Amino acid sequence: KSGVFLCTECAQSIPAAERETQSGIHALFDYRNPTIKRAIWDLKYLGRRTLARNLGRTLYEHMLEEYVEIKQFSRFDRPLLVPIPISNKRRRKRGYNQSELLIKGVMSEDANKIFSPIFGALVKVKDTPPQMSLKDRRKRLANLHGCFHVTKPEKIIGRNIILIDDVTTTGATLAEAKRALRSAGAKKIIAFTLAH
Repeated sequence: KSGVFLCTECAQSIPAAERETQSGIHALFDYRNPTIKRAIWDLKYLGRRTLARNLGRTLYEHMLEEYVEIKQFSRFDRPLLVPIPISNKRRRKRGYNQSELLIKGVMSEDANKIFSPIFGALVKVKDTPPQMSLKDRRKRLANLHGCFHVTKPEKIIGRNIILIDDVTTTGATLAEAKRALRSAGAKKIIAFTLAH
């Protein structure tokens, strides 16, 4: 469609992720698909922020389906949406955090009916090399160890959390974020990503 980077119809035609992710990580699409790969690349590196709204809407639909199922089997009320943070250096260079933009896209659909966003509660205190540059899971975990910190523990204690990120590969980033949030007293933590 003219003037749209990724229309809803194209987003819905992208194949779902077939490869399994770790427990508690829900990935929507297969990153090997050229359309989703290009969309994520354009969002992250080419400043196409409007993509986040379309992708956030799609993410919301999948989150809603999973939320209904999760809530049936466990107490998972009013979860907080927490973006995976980026370092201050990367934020200055890029000008935004794509995970925050995705959450804003989700919230444009939800309007605080089910989910509540919280920005700045989890921060990245170390500027680490990009995870994509490291192939081994042990190196990825070591690269991220201690890089996240909870700045607002009073808002995290006893709360259910949904982490939001664009891509997961080994799950090392999400595992380290979960560790920091659990240390701060979070209850149940799951994650949603656009692709795996």
